[in-house]
Amino acid sequence: MIRLFFIVCLYLMSYQASSQVRMITLNDLDKRMAGGKDTTYVINFWATWCSPCVAELPNFEKLRVENAKKPVKVILISLDFKSKLQKEVIPFIKTNKIKAEVFLLNEPDQQQYIERIDKKWTGAIPATLFVNHKNRRFYEKEFTYPELKETLLNFK
Repeated sequence: MIRLFFIVCLYLMSYQASSQVRMITLNDLDKRMAGGKDTTYVINFWATWCSPCVAELPNFEKLRVENAKKPVKVILISLDFKSKLQKEVIPFIKTNKIKAEVFLLNEPDQQQYIERIDKKWTGAIPATLFVNHKNRRFYEKEFTYPELKETLLNFK
């Protein structure tokens, strides 16, 4: 009985992490943002192999928690290869206890999605997009928590 309980618990923990990370296209992301008329989206583009990306992820988690009752939504979009989803991205999210929404970008043409997100983006990561129904600002840089908080505060 205890063994069965343990197996069920492991399965549920595994299911929670894998259900937390889903594939997304830019069209899906656009639809998602269109539904949040009063919401400011903070969308971070990152990858498990990018040290500066990994270093700043706790800042986005902290921003998410501090703004949980405000119309602010933190979304993390992994640029890892689709083949890395099960063996690297999901375990990374689980190990690092990331609770923000996490997606893996499902776009075949890297240059096309880079230009669509921001014409000035060189493709370097980490990169972060702040967007709401009035404005859109893109940053190709690593954020400290104070910088992230101030950028959100000044984003109108």
